[in-house]
Amino acid sequence: MKNWMVGLALSTAIILPACVTINIYFPAAAAEKAADKIIDEVWQLKQEQKSPAETPEK
Repeated sequence: MKNWMVGLALSTAIILPACVTINIYFPAAAAEKAADKIIDEVWQLKQEQKSPAETPEK
């Protein structure tokens, strides 16, 4: 009888924490602002790479 109770206690101690979920919410405005900044930086890098090739030599 005692082994059964110990087994139940151990299984509960293992299964119960597995059911816990931690949710972290980021502010949508801050995430959108960061994404816009990254996109702008990428476009600037692409434009800098194209600029020397596009300018005609005199």
